[in-house]
Amino acid sequence: MPVLHFLRDNARWLAGGFLLTFFSSFGQTFFISLSAGDIRTEYGLSHGDFGAIYMLATLASAASLPQVGKIIDRISVSATVLLAAPMLALACVLMAWSHSLALLVLSIYLLRLFGQGMFTHIAMTAMGRWFAAQRGRAVSLTTIGVNLGEAVFPVTFVTVAAIFGWRGSWLLAAAVLLLVALPVVYQLMKVERVPQSVVRDPDSPVERDWTRAEVMRDPLFWAAMLGVLAPAFIGTTIFFHQVYLSELRGWPPTVFATSFAVMSVMTIVFALVSGQLVDRFSAIRLLPTFLVPLSLSCFVLAFTDAAWGAYAFMALMGVSYGFSSTLFGALWPELYGTKNLGGIRSLIVAFMVFGTAMGPGLTGTLIDHGLSYPGQITAMGVYCVVMIFAMTVVSRKALARRAS
Repeated sequence: MPVLHFLRDNARWLAGGFLLTFFSSFGQTFFISLSAGDIRTEYGLSHGDFGAIYMLATLASAASLPQVGKIIDRISVSATVLLAAPMLALACVLMAWSHSLALLVLSIYLLRLFGQGMFTHIAMTAMGRWFAAQRGRAVSLTTIGVNLGEAVFPVTFVTVAAIFGWRGSWLLAAAVLLLVALPVVYQLMKVERVPQSVVRDPDSPVERDWTRAEVMRDPLFWAAMLGVLAPAFIGTTIFFHQVYLSELRGWPPTVFATSFAVMSVMTIVFALVSGQLVDRFSAIRLLPTFLVPLSLSCFVLAFTDAAWGAYAFMALMGVSYGFSSTLFGALWPELYGTKNLGGIRSLIVAFMVFGTAMGPGLTGTLIDHGLSYPGQITAMGVYCVVMIFAMTVVSRKALARRAS
């Protein structure tokens, strides 16, 4: 079977990319938030205080990523792993040993920069650069690493914390990074893959290599970003305020907690589905699709009081996340080539991290000023509908430009 042949022939590179997104979990919000209660208690912080610290550290990491991330265009993928993994391990150690606010801020900054930022960035840049005809399939298999992390690491963290304390869990994370992630991923990715897949459909886009400066002057890039930023902004915002929304709807806390499993399953399934579709039709042609389930998810959540609305929202969000995770990994190489992909993707990831940092704060301020939260979610859905039409225009213009 073609799929089995693909997995067999590319196992080392796919495994390396998968493990990078898997171990990026140590810098993801879901993992860091497991220590939130202990951090607030030990440092004497309110919810707002810790939220502000987290936002500032995340914004600082987003500002740093464009400069740090472009290093992958100058050195090999494996060499970049040798730099990023020890820095992420250092961040875990600082989180475990810190007893001052300065070290707490520094540890969160490094966790966000090298975990959510660089580990994911390295994986997606490698898949975009190393695969051509089957890029969508490679990206889809790589992106589900973080979904496995969401399933495995919270339970592991809580179990270890019950025995050794929450700081002990962070020390174990550092040890895993240095003793498992670093040597294994380095060995898997030290041999660079040369794209050698079947030739694409002659009607498919053929990339040329843009510089990052050229990309930043391209109107289509900024138009595409208006849609690309939507899933990260909307998802993070709604998850951050899930307790408030549950109180408004009269839902027990278990409703949102259990619905995350639905989202994870749908994300994995549709990441793999979209990988097949990207390889068949190209990411540029599929660009408007990821916003359709995202818009529907917003409308369901805004207008449904029953508990099933949370599950329907999570299912639709999972469809959108699955499509977008694969689509965004394949889109930028198609649009702008692979030579400077590291620098280009680091800029894009920085904008996405910025969106995840700003969303909760902006909506929280609007809530404090009396603006209806369901009304805000409705506005998010309307924005997605407008962006569906905008992304359709971007897709057509990009295809026309590549054909000329």
